[in-house]
Formats: sequence, C-alpha cells, structure tokens
Amino acid sequence: MPIDPPEVTPEETEAGVQAADSLKTFGAIMIAPPPHDGVQCLTIIGEIEGHTLLPPTSKTTKYEHLIPLLASIEQNPEIKGVLFLMNTVGGDIEAGLAIAELIAGMSKPTVTLVLGGGHSIGVTLAVSSRASFITPTATITIHPVRISGQVITASQTYDYFNRMQDRILEFIVRHSNIKLKALRALMLNTSELANDIGTVLIGKEAVDCGLIGAIGGIKDAREKLMELIELYDEE
Repeated sequence: MPIDPPEVTPEETEAGVQAADSLKTFGAIMIAPPPHDGVQCLTIIGEIEGHTLLPPTSKTTKYEHLIPLLASIEQNPEIKGVLFLMNTVGGDIEAGLAIAELIAGMSKPTVTLVLGGGHSIGVTLAVSSRASFITPTATITIHPVRISGQVITASQTYDYFNRMQDRILEFIVRHSNIKLKALRALMLNTSELANDIGTVLIGKEAVDCGLIGAIGGIKDAREKLMELIELYDEE
C-alpha cells in the first residue's frame, strides 16, 4: 500500500529553495541556526579567487561571497560562533588576507579545521580564528610569494614582493605561536621541495612548530567552539 508523502507547508518549501540556492551560490546554507546551538559552519575550499575570474573548471572560494557572509554573521545575534572547514590550495594574496583579517577581527568565537590542505595564502586563513585544528593527514605548505606571468624586472618589483611577504609573515606570527625566525626558515627551505623552496608540514608537524593549535577532527573543533561560545556568553 503506497504511503502518502508528508505534507509540506509553503514556508518549508520556500526555506528549502532558499537553502539550495544558498548552497549553490555561496557553498554554505545560510539559515538562522537553532537557539540552543548557534553555530554557523562555513567552508573555504579550492582556490581563493580574487579580482580575476578563475576557469569554470576550478573549485573556488570567492571573496565577494565570503566577505558579506562574514559581515552578516557578525551582525546576527542568533549566530554565536563560526566553524570554518578548510581544504584550500591558496590563491589570491589580497583576497586571502582580506578574508583572514575579517575572521580575525570578528567579536564572535571562531574555530578553523584544516582538512586535506591549507596551503600558501591559506595558511593565514588557517590561523586567523580564535582556535585552530588540523587533522593528522592534512598538510600545510609554506613558501615565498610567487607570481606567474610577466613582471617588471626592476629592484622596486622585488622590494614590493618582500613587503607583501612581510605582511603575510606578520599576520601568521601575530595569530599563531610560531616564531618569525622559525617561519622564515620553513619558508626558505631548499632541501624538501624538488623544484621550489618551502616546506610541507603534515598534521602534527604543524602543531609542533606552533603554527596550528591542535590535532583533531570535527568533533574536537566543535567542542572547542562550544567552549569558546560559553566563555563569550559569560562576558
């Protein structure tokens, strides 16, 4: 005997459509969380896209999407904290730093969890939250600023690259427990990568050097976020 499907109200239908559109457009379902929870989960995946559009075959995190979302979360009293799930190869430096600075400046508790990878400018995003976690098999790649395409081969160009690199290093040091000297050594390491300079840190190595806070999974990251939310509510 066929079973009649449950009745769906117009409000539930509209909410479902909005959730699907939000997931397709922003990579996250932006709905008001239940009062007993208050956790918003956002993903930072693929390549961080800046002012130039990447090919449609590339998975991207678009800064013009994520920045307004973060601003709206900061102003939403129903959202108590944000959990960032990361698996990024890096990307546009300006866009990555903009997102990282916005996360770091949020008044609400934030936690990042690196899954798969948090490479290049993704390192700043990994350390931008109040607490950071990395899974045992995830990797983080630290290397100097690189650019593809034509550049003006003048001393001013290299000075600009150095200043850009200093901005990144300063942010990482300010938001983690790694020392600047140790971070530079990892960045300029020539003994590990075959055709480049830099270092790949796997799981616990990123924690041991002070870059990431702890080894863990989504359970650990969520528990830490709930702990931070409880402390935030008491203030």
